[in-house]
Amino acid sequence: MPTLGDVQRLYEFLRRHPTGVDTFWAVLLVGFGFLWLMEASVGRDAHIAGVPIALALGATIALRRRAPEKMLVLAILCGLAQMAMDIKPNPTDFAMLVIVYTVAVSSSRPASRFALGVAISASPLAALRWQPTQQGWWEDVVSAVFVSIPFVLAWVLGDSIRTRRAYYAQLEERAARLEKEREAQSKVAVAAERARIARELHDVVAHNVSVMVVQADGAAYVLDSSPEQTRQALETISGTGRQALAEMRRLLGVLRTGEPGEENTYVPQPDVEQIDELVEQVRGAGLPVDFKVVGSPRQLPSGVELTAYRIVQEALTNTRKHGGPDVGASVRLTYFDDGLGLLVEDDGRGAQHEMYEDGGADGSGHGLIGMRERVGMVGGTLDAGPRPGGGFRISALLPLKPVR
Repeated sequence: MPTLGDVQRLYEFLRRHPTGVDTFWAVLLVGFGFLWLMEASVGRDAHIAGVPIALALGATIALRRRAPEKMLVLAILCGLAQMAMDIKPNPTDFAMLVIVYTVAVSSSRPASRFALGVAISASPLAALRWQPTQQGWWEDVVSAVFVSIPFVLAWVLGDSIRTRRAYYAQLEERAARLEKEREAQSKVAVAAERARIARELHDVVAHNVSVMVVQADGAAYVLDSSPEQTRQALETISGTGRQALAEMRRLLGVLRTGEPGEENTYVPQPDVEQIDELVEQVRGAGLPVDFKVVGSPRQLPSGVELTAYRIVQEALTNTRKHGGPDVGASVRLTYFDDGLGLLVEDDGRGAQHEMYEDGGADGSGHGLIGMRERVGMVGGTLDAGPRPGGGFRISALLPLKPVR
């Protein structure tokens, strides 16, 4: 007894060989046509002509998937030959019904409409050619319409299947397009994340390494004369280095998969409250900084807090590096009802303005450009430039809600 697996394998085999299946039905149809010719009372010429016509109609069944439009033309020629040779409708004419359906399914829209026209006109032409003598004209009309119904239904079925296939193809194309768009968006997100990490790493390294270099120079200067100051400088270098490593671990942790059993230590994102610690660290490096907070401190969006911290960090780092001797700085943090204001000023005499405009102290494009990118991400505004009387000023306004 055949199992469900046997039936499934047979079905898959038939799907892989559609022309073979059509050929089988074509041979069967031609066989029925030959039986009809043997029993039909037609003339000798009709018997002779009926054989190639039956074979041609069988060919339209066998090759309907490969060349549907050509097979439609062949079926029309066979029908005209039947009318010319007085071969009445017979089983092989079923091929015309099949080819009309096939053209409606797989051919172009003009060919499909042409097949519909053939389907509608075939039956009336046959009725006119072989009109019974004892039947009235209205009976001929009813008979022609009744016989035309199967042809029209075959075309409607084929056209509906064609429409459904086109709809499914459109859905598949849309799904493929959406998949490509998702991949492109993922690549953009990855690139944006890498750019963010690059900005973070620049701020961390530029600030902390600068502090470590200044402290190391001071320790070397007072190594023999003041061991206590040397010890304090080394402690500052050690703490600054640990802080830099912790922040870099946090940033690079998203790009690294830890080994089994390995502990990954991360630190929170810097926020506004840590600006006080940042200022104390800069003061310890030898830069006098006047820090004031105006207004009532409150919880801010994490993006705004990180942006504020990084702007102050970048500004003080560049002041320390390029402000010249005896430079001083001030930091003002102002809480407004709808935003956070930042003002960082110095009275330096160095080439700080030029370094900012060139893209940063390290020449890598992370000076004012990096600040403007950060401020733009939270929908804020940034104003930077020389102060009247000397020095440099950076003013930023960060809204509490992103600007849309």
